[in-house]
Formats: sequence, structure tokens, C-alpha cells
Amino acid sequence: MARRDRSGSSSRSSRPARPGQESHRPPTRGSRGPAEPRWPSGPVPITTGTAEVQRSPDDPDAVTLLVNGVPSSHLDLSDPERLDFEYMQQMAAVLDHLPADGGLRAVHLGAAGCALARWVHARSAGSRQIAVDLDPELVRLVREWFDLPRSPALRLRAGEARAELATLPNGGADAVVRDVFAGDRTPEHLTTEEFVRDVARALRPGGVYLANCADRPPLGLARAEAATAGAVFAHVGVVAEPSVLRGRRYGNVVVIGTDDPDLLADSALARDLRSLPVPARLLTADELAAFVGRTPPLRDAAPETGPDPEVDE
Repeated sequence: MARRDRSGSSSRSSRPARPGQESHRPPTRGSRGPAEPRWPSGPVPITTGTAEVQRSPDDPDAVTLLVNGVPSSHLDLSDPERLDFEYMQQMAAVLDHLPADGGLRAVHLGAAGCALARWVHARSAGSRQIAVDLDPELVRLVREWFDLPRSPALRLRAGEARAELATLPNGGADAVVRDVFAGDRTPEHLTTEEFVRDVARALRPGGVYLANCADRPPLGLARAEAATAGAVFAHVGVVAEPSVLRGRRYGNVVVIGTDDPDLLADSALARDLRSLPVPARLLTADELAAFVGRTPPLRDAAPETGPDPEVDE
């Protein structure tokens, strides 16, 4: 059965590991960096299941990190500015329009292989980033397997995304990226208005929230996430391939929230998104209102309450 990955495409489950795992050393194109990373062949156990690195059959420098058999990150080991997942290309186009003097302060909720964090580090000198993943063993392994920026350029944290977000200072981040999945869906508590308000608290004035929402027709979740962002941010947009926005297939919708009135109104951003290898469309203002319709924001579930205690007469 085909599984959906976090990039919105379908993939086949990986085969189990074979006895006598051998080690792969990824090639580089004349790099003089630290010792090349290594990884075993086949799935290896992590706290929440398994992780596996698969090399691309037609590109020796490209690898895919699978978590529980599902593609979670694609990395070009010799070119950190290459992003293959289309929703990451869309997020990168938005980040490229942020002021970056002295680098970006970015928070990544859902680290996996840190593909977007590598892109930010290569693209914006002086950036300081935090990447959070629920699985502590995966955090350790991606440090071991891939040539990731070292702290303080990139700090990796093992923890639950909302709990780690709550520890961040007010107004310290230029961007908060949410890319967290359990199976093919984002956990509900990371989609609500209360969560997004805490994201807004952590952002500096003019900062941006980027959320990867994987959805299928009729895009009820994407509409609800856009409505939720609109309950918190003054300016909201959604980005996706036109066929996804028209409800023709399963795919990724990037939800954008900001208090900067110029970011989403910039015609250059819409042009950059249309110019991607797979062109994407940006909906804002009236088009976004039509997309959202009457969909209400998502809220945290009310705490359960027990029956009233009996009172002796």
C-alpha cells in the first residue's frame, strides 16, 4: 500500500533491514569539511520507531531520510541550497523575502533531517537556528549522519514541539516553521489558535509563521488552518500548486501568517512562487477569504470535567 510522505507525494514502504548491515559513506564534490558522515544500510531503531537513509539511485549526492518508512527529509549532501520537497521550496521563497542583515533567527518545529535549516544556514550568513524533534535518538543520529551546522548556528533540541515553543523568549524569532507530522497529519494541538498565538508571541515584529499542512480534497484542514492563522495574524496567505488549491488531489498547503503588511503584498514574492520548478500560487486578501469561506478557527479541546461531587444534605 502506498504511504503518504510529509511532502504530499506517495511512496512505498521501505523493506526491513538485512543482516550484516554495511556502512555507506556519501561522496562529496571536493569538500574539505569535517570527516564525511556515515549511516548504516536499512532501518535502524529510534525512540519512536525506525529511521533509514536511502541514496537516490540517479544522484550519488542526494539522500532521503525515512522515519517509520515515510520520507521525511531530502538532502543534497554537497549543496544545502537544493530543496527537493516542493513545499520547502515555497517556504524558502517566503524566507528569501525577509530582511536578513546579520542572518535569520529561525525556529523549526519538526526537525527530521534539517533540510530547511541547512538551506537557511547556507543562504543567510550569521543565522542562528533552533530545530526541535520529538525523537531524541533521531536528533542524535542526524547529527552523526549529516554535516549539519554546529551550535550556536544550529541547536538541535529533543522535545515536544508545543512545549519547546513555550520555552522560547518573546519576540526573538524572525521565522517559526511548523513541519510536524504523526503519520500523514499534524497533531491537532499544533494546529489550534492557542498554539498559533504562542507562535506569534515568539516572533519579532515583522516575523513570519510558516506551517506545512498536508490535506486532501475538499481541503477542510487547510481552510481551517488558514482561518486559525487569520484569528491571530493581521496578514495571512496560503501557497500551493494550483491543482491542490482547486481540490483535485492530495498535497501540501503552506499557511503563512505575519504582521508585516508588505511581505505578502509584494508582487515579487508571488512571481518567485510562480517561477518555481513546480509553479505555486499565493492566495491573499479576497482570494483567501473565498478559500476560507465560513470555516471557523481551530481551538484547543475543552478540558474534560467529571460529574459534580455529591453534597450531603
